[in-house]
Amino acid sequence: MQKHKTLIKHVAVAGNIGAGKTTLSTRLAKHFGWEVHYEDTTNNPYLSDFYDDMHRWSFNLQIYFLNSRYQQILQIRNGDKTVIQDRTIFEDAYIFAPNLHEMGLMGRRDFENYFTLFKNMSTQISPPDLLIYLQASIPTLVKHIHSRGRSYEGSMSLDYLKRLNQKYDEWIDSYKEGPLLVINADDIDFEKSPEDMGKIIELVDSQINGLF
Repeated sequence: MQKHKTLIKHVAVAGNIGAGKTTLSTRLAKHFGWEVHYEDTTNNPYLSDFYDDMHRWSFNLQIYFLNSRYQQILQIRNGDKTVIQDRTIFEDAYIFAPNLHEMGLMGRRDFENYFTLFKNMSTQISPPDLLIYLQASIPTLVKHIHSRGRSYEGSMSLDYLKRLNQKYDEWIDSYKEGPLLVINADDIDFEKSPEDMGKIIELVDSQINGLF
């Protein structure tokens, strides 16, 4: 395992469902000697219910994720190690919650309550020192989702994924909070190809060395 001495504390991997965030976070953490903060899907008490009845559980799920990632960020900033985070608090607030609201799956009252809470939280946190965005087309996302075989994701619609992808593209196009590295997951197979993974490591390394 290669240790990388750097002043950065917070690297984050963003991307739609099935883009490969967890795999990439794990591989980069192993290479650079970072810790990983994963998205809480295993112990999440709302996720399975949400996919069965999105309208009923959307607000509960988003509040759970908001709280979970807020705690992660506080731990990262108060700690003394470099951490790579699987998905960001900004994706919850600017992509998932607004999308649920626009689809009629989260009422206006709940959405406004949620977003006000996020705005209050955001005054206490900083954006990642480096944001890595895994951009992927719908066929790539569907392929990855099917291959990992999570039962609660089986009822996910293509329309839902398309809407999320559109919001991701809009968010990334306007992202000005810090350094950004965009990786096209359609053109690179970092899970199975050591050569492709090596290319990503070089890109990340050059970004990190350019920060300080």
